[in-house]
Amino acid sequence: MANTQKNRPEGTAQSVADKAKEMASDVKEKVQDTAQSFTERASETASNVAHRASEAASNVTHRAGEVASNVGRKVDSGVSAAGSGMQSFADTVRDRGPSSGVLGSATSAVADTLENTGEYLETHGLSGIAKDLTDIIRRNPIPALLIGIGVGFLISRATRS
Repeated sequence: MANTQKNRPEGTAQSVADKAKEMASDVKEKVQDTAQSFTERASETASNVAHRASEAASNVTHRAGEVASNVGRKVDSGVSAAGSGMQSFADTVRDRGPSSGVLGSATSAVADTLENTGEYLETHGLSGIAKDLTDIIRRNPIPALLIGIGVGFLISRATRS
């Protein structure tokens, strides 16, 4: 029967059906190849986009870290400058305030407190203050909680219309 197909004229229905099947098979293969190529390209594009997004996120994170570090340094520098200013103000209070009597001892106490506070700010900075505050709260949790509640209450009363 294999020879009967060769002997048939080209225009017969069986011959047209065979050609149609062959063309359909070719179209199917081309569609599959195109779909596979499209899938590979889409996968490559998605991978490239993900890689670029990852790089951009990494750059943003790095820059945010740098900015935060610079801000921290500037704040510490400002706190240190405030401490230096407090020490200078303590000297001014000592020089211009009364030196004897009750007012003299009060002036001296205020100047000493200003000087000590200024020295503390200058040497420890903001990070030292935060560390010391954290240590105090850890050692005294109940009073710290009560102070927090009291401050919250006062803030809420002050902001009421």
